[in-house]
Amino acid sequence: MRALELKKVSKSFGGIDAVKDVNLVINMGESRALIGPNGAGKTTLFNLVTGEIRLDEGQISLFGQDLTRQPVQKRIELDLGRTYQTANLFLELTVQENLFLASWKMRTKLPSFLSTLFRPWRSFQNQCIHAKDIARRVGIEEKFDVPVSELSHGEHRQLELGITLAHEPKILLLDEPMAGLSATERAFMTQLIIDLKPEMTVVIIEHDIDVAFSIADQVSVLYQGSIIAEGTPDEIHANPHVQEIYILSRNANGTRHV
Repeated sequence: MRALELKKVSKSFGGIDAVKDVNLVINMGESRALIGPNGAGKTTLFNLVTGEIRLDEGQISLFGQDLTRQPVQKRIELDLGRTYQTANLFLELTVQENLFLASWKMRTKLPSFLSTLFRPWRSFQNQCIHAKDIARRVGIEEKFDVPVSELSHGEHRQLELGITLAHEPKILLLDEPMAGLSATERAFMTQLIIDLKPEMTVVIIEHDIDVAFSIADQVSVLYQGSIIAEGTPDEIHANPHVQEIYILSRNANGTRHV
């Protein structure tokens, strides 16, 4: 079954194409990496999928449902989760409180919320258990009662992933989850994401192609708003057009980023 499908999706800003005629099919259980130089349109594409910006043309479907004109909340209700380049956390609250709020918000709709007024203890217990399980899953269980302001940058990234997992998504969009991480932290985060693959669909934007290739089953390469190549990591690595872009990017910034 197709988890995510884009048909001829386009978006321009001020007459400049940010995304142009993008066709993309991602199947359930697949791990897909989106790579490309800065300004290629990767984050804009994520924003179109989540509904944070409206497309100009095309169609977006999630699990077979047309969501082209649907709001962000509707897409979340269909089990779409996302992380951002910059973590959005409540720094003054503890890890537990951040995870508790995320779990409560996503699991509780208004009618059921009202009903919990008559059984608050059971609901509270369930949310605490869920939060503790998520903290363990992303490797910050020992910081459960620590204010987020006291965590390292890497732990912030782990918590952000945990908050997204608390939503229990079926498809997860990860926007540069390795940004600012040390080599050790990148290795840890990479393994966390790999461990998610059996149970959910993962789409990752990542500039470090070694990380992207280690996570992804399939890779899509964006350049100037369009997908110019798709295939397995080995196929993309051997693609001469992608190699040309990689060389241009390396010459521009001196790092092995694409």
